[in-house]
Amino acid sequence: MTYPPPPPLGPGGQFPPPEPVQPYQPPQAYQSPQGYQPDNPYAAPYQQPPPYTPPQAYDYGYGSPYGQGYGPMLKPPTEGLSIAALVVSCVAVAGLCASGLGGLLGIVGAIMGHVAQRKISVNGSSGRGMALAGIIVGWVATALALVALAFIVFAIASESDSSY
Repeated sequence: MTYPPPPPLGPGGQFPPPEPVQPYQPPQAYQSPQGYQPDNPYAAPYQQPPPYTPPQAYDYGYGSPYGQGYGPMLKPPTEGLSIAALVVSCVAVAGLCASGLGGLLGIVGAIMGHVAQRKISVNGSSGRGMALAGIIVGWVATALALVALAFIVFAIASESDSSY
């Protein structure tokens, strides 16, 4: 491995003297010249700039990148019929123990859920999930009531056949 050649020597075979180093001076803040007058005689006389005002929130001197703030977003009101559909369908599940009341309430809850979904799609209110839950629970309660009714009818029919 070869090393680079040594730096050239000055006169007399010696290295040149080092250059003097200036001491560090911190940068100074800009000072506008006193009594500055523009070259244009028709220009307005020099005026002091307005005092510094801190920027507003998210302003940073360029304006807000998101435009004017409009306050918190308000969510649309919940459709009352979707709440009613869910409540009636849940009561229908509890009413399955009563004689046929659960099936009728299930049908009412499911129909109310369908009407609520139509209203939500028209006026844009919230509550679509509750309306869907009311539909599902209502039809399931109706189906369980029909299965129970079929079982009761079959049991009564088989009981009457076996007595003869």
